Amino acid sequence: MKDAAPQTIYLKDYSTFGYIVEHVDLTFKLHPTATRVLSKIRFAPNPDATDRRFFLHGEQLKLISAKIDGKAVAPEMVDGGLQADVPDTAFIWEAEVEINPAANTALEGLYMSNGMYCTQCEAEGFRKITFYPDRPDVMAVFDVRVEADANNTPVMLSNGNGVSKGDGFATWSDPWPKPAYLFALVAGNLIAHTDQFTTKSGTAVDLAIWVRPGDEGKCAFGMEALKKSMTWDEEVYGREYDLDEFNIVAVDDFNMGAMENKGLNIFNSSCVLASPETATDGNFERIEAIIAHEYFHNWTGNRITCRDWFQLCLKEGLTVFRDAQFTADMRSEPVKRIDDVIALRARQFPEDQGPLSHAVRPESFQEINNFYTATIYEKGAEVIGMLKTLVGDAAYAKALDLYFERHDGQACTIEDWIKVFEDSTGRDLTQFKLWYSQSGTPEVTVREEYNGETFTLHLSQKSAPTPGQDEKHPQVIPVAVGLLNTDGEEVQPTMALELSKAEQSFSFEGHTTRPIPSVLRGFSAPVILKQDIDNARRAFLLAHDTDPFNRWEAGRDLARDSLLGTILEGAPHNTAYLDGLKALLCDETLDPAYRALMLGQPSQSELAGIIHKMGHIPDPAAIHTASEALRDAKARAFADMLPDLYAKNQVEGPFSPEAGPAGKRSLANAALALVTRLDGGATASQQYAHADNMTLQLAALSALIDAGKGASALQAFYDQWQSDRLVMDKWFSLQVMHAKPEDSATVARTLTQHADFEMKNPNRFRSVMGVLAMNHAGFHHQSGAAYALLADWLIKLDPINPQTTARMCSAFQTWKRYDAHRQSLIKEQLERIATQSNLSRDTSEMVGRILDA
Repeated sequence: MKDAAPQTIYLKDYSTFGYIVEHVDLTFKLHPTATRVLSKIRFAPNPDATDRRFFLHGEQLKLISAKIDGKAVAPEMVDGGLQADVPDTAFIWEAEVEINPAANTALEGLYMSNGMYCTQCEAEGFRKITFYPDRPDVMAVFDVRVEADANNTPVMLSNGNGVSKGDGFATWSDPWPKPAYLFALVAGNLIAHTDQFTTKSGTAVDLAIWVRPGDEGKCAFGMEALKKSMTWDEEVYGREYDLDEFNIVAVDDFNMGAMENKGLNIFNSSCVLASPETATDGNFERIEAIIAHEYFHNWTGNRITCRDWFQLCLKEGLTVFRDAQFTADMRSEPVKRIDDVIALRARQFPEDQGPLSHAVRPESFQEINNFYTATIYEKGAEVIGMLKTLVGDAAYAKALDLYFERHDGQACTIEDWIKVFEDSTGRDLTQFKLWYSQSGTPEVTVREEYNGETFTLHLSQKSAPTPGQDEKHPQVIPVAVGLLNTDGEEVQPTMALELSKAEQSFSFEGHTTRPIPSVLRGFSAPVILKQDIDNARRAFLLAHDTDPFNRWEAGRDLARDSLLGTILEGAPHNTAYLDGLKALLCDETLDPAYRALMLGQPSQSELAGIIHKMGHIPDPAAIHTASEALRDAKARAFADMLPDLYAKNQVEGPFSPEAGPAGKRSLANAALALVTRLDGGATASQQYAHADNMTLQLAALSALIDAGKGASALQAFYDQWQSDRLVMDKWFSLQVMHAKPEDSATVARTLTQHADFEMKNPNRFRSVMGVLAMNHAGFHHQSGAAYALLADWLIKLDPINPQTTARMCSAFQTWKRYDAHRQSLIKEQLERIATQSNLSRDTSEMVGRILDA
C-alpha cells in the first residue's frame, strides 16, 4: 500500500471521530521481515460526532483478514487506510496484518535497529503497525501481548505495567487511556540498569534503563537524572508518577531525541548513555534535560494530550518550559536562560523570519512531521514563560493545578489552556492568545525621555508580514525593566511593563538624576529589541547591570557592533568591549560557566541575519574573517591573564558532571581556545595527552585542529574510540565543524566515504551533513560545493528516511538573504531536489515552502 497522496489539512476542518474506542487488544508475533499484528478493538458510536464514516488509517500494511463481531468482512482499501460498513451499535473489529520491520528505514512505526525491534509512533507512525483511527483525540486502554523467539529476543517491553511473561512471550497492560501515538514496543537482547523510586504518597516504582550489552556502564547518570525529575515534578508541580514501573530504552537508530510513550520512554542512545570518558559536560546536561522533558510529558502530554496536531505546542511548549525550569533549578538559572536565548535566536528567529515561518499553532499543514520545529517547542515555551510573567508565580501555580484537575484524561486545545488561566485569574487573555495564532518575531522599539524628575520609556511594537499573514495586530508583550543610577545601583527593581498597543508610554516619577534603563530583563519576551544606545551605555551595563541576562546581552551587543563595524566598514575592534570583558573575566565572584558564556560571541549565521536586516548583503567569507580576527584580538588582549584563568579552573579529584565542576571546565576550555591562538597548540597538546574525561579531550582536540596540528590527535582519537558509536559521531562532526571554509565540503565528502559512515543512522548522517550546514562560511562558500554535496545526500536519503531528509532541508531556508550568485546556486539545488521522482511528501512540502520564499 502506498502512502496517501499529499493533502493540506486545516484546523478549521476539525471534526470529532465517529466512534469511541473502548478497548484495544494487540498481539505481536515478531519476525524481522514478516511480523504479524493481530488487533481486537471495541468500538462504540460517538454521540458527539456527526460523521459516522468508519475509516481506519493504515500505511504499508498487508491485510491478512478482517472481522466485525466475529464475521469475516472485506473492507474497501482507500488512500491512507480502509473503510467498511459497521453496525449502528457497539461492535468488535478484528484484523490481522503483516509488516516488514527490517525494511522500515524511515524509522516510523515498527522497525529494526541493529537486531532490536523498536517503535516510533509520534506523530503518525501507528498507522504503519495496524489499521486504527490514528489521531490524538482517540484515546483508549491498551493490552498488549508480544511473542518472539526467546533466544534472540529475551526482553519484550510495551506500555504500562508488566502483567506476565514466559518462554517467548510477555503481556503488558496500560490502565490509562492514551492515543495511538503514545504506543511503544521494544524487544531484543537488552540488559537493565535498575533502581527504585518511592513517590510522595508511598508507592514504590520500579525503574529500568534498558541497553545493549556493553552499554550498562553508561546508565548511572541517566538514572539519577530520572529520579531527580520525579522528585522535582512532585515538589514543584505536585505531579506523582502513576504506574508501577517506568522503563527507558536506548536505541541507536532514532529520528528524534526521545519519545515519551506512556511508561516506556524510547531514547536516542545519544540522549541517555553517558560516562565521563565518552560524554562531555554538554552531553551530561542535555541528557539530564531530555530525561526530564520526557518524564514531565507523563502529565503534560500523556495524561493531558492534544486534541489534534495543530495543538502540538500545548504539550511541547509547556513541557519545554517545565524542563527549562528544572535545569535552571539543577544548575545555573542565568546560564540556562542565556543558553536558551542563544538557541532561540539561532534556530527559531530565522525560522520565524523566513519561508518556513508559521504560528505556534499553525492553521494548516501537509505533513505534520515538518512541524516539529523550534517555533512549536522553543517559542511555544517562551509563550508559557510570558504568561507566567503576566499572571505571577502564585497565579500560574493555581492555574496549573486547575488545568490538571479539569482536563486529566482529555485531549485538549489552546482554548482549554487559556480558559484555565482566565477562570483562575479573572483576566481576559483574548489578545494574549495572538501569540498562538500570529507568526513572526515582533520588534519592540524603545525611546527614552527625561525632564529632570520624570523618566519615561516610550515603547512601540510592530511585526513584519510572514507567509500567509500580511496583516499583524499588536500583541501583549511583557517587557521587564529595571532602572540603575550612575553608580550601578538599582533605583527601580525589575517590573514587567505590559505593552499591548502599537505605542505606549510608561513613566517613572521622582528621579532627580537621569536613570539608566535595563530593558527586556531576562529576555522577558521573544522579540527583537531596538534601542538607540551607544557603546558607553553598553559598557556601563556590562560592568554594572544587576540582571545577569542583560549584563551578558550588553557584552554581546558590544561584540556584535564591533564585528559589524569590521565587516561593513573595516573598523578596528572595539576596545571598550575588550576592556569590559577583561574586567568581568577577572571577577571570581561570578559563576565560571557565566564567564565562559561571556567569552562567546555572536554566531556567523546570526551576524548574516543582522546584516541582511540592515539592508546589506552578507558576505560569509568577510563574516568569518572578522569573527576569527575578534577571537585573535581577545587572545592578545587577555594574554597576561589567560594562563592564570586556565590554571585556576582546573578541576581536581574524581570527575563530576554537576554544575560547579562543569562550569570550571567550561571556562578553562574557553581560555584554552584563546591560549592556543598564542602558543600554537602547546597547552592543548598537554591537555590532550593528560585528559581523563571527554570534556577535556574533545576541547583539546578542537583546539589542535584549529591550530592546524590535529592530524595525529585525530588518528589517535579514532584508534581509541572507533568501537564507540556515540564518540565516533563526535569524531565525524568535529572535523566538519572545524574545517576551513574552503575545505569544508571536501572534508565532509571524504568523511562520507569513510567505512564508519552510515547514512541510515540519523546520528551519523547529522554528524556530517547537519554539521556541514552549521559551518556557515564553509556551507556558503562561493564555490557552491557544499550546497551540491548536501543536495546529493538529501536525494539519496529521502527514499530511506523522509523525516530526517525534510528536516535537513531547512539548511537552505535563509537562501534569499545572500547575493545573487549564491541564491542561484542554492535555487539550482532546491529545484534538483524538488524534481526527483517519488519525492516524499515530507521533503516535497519543505522544499516547496523554501522555494516559494
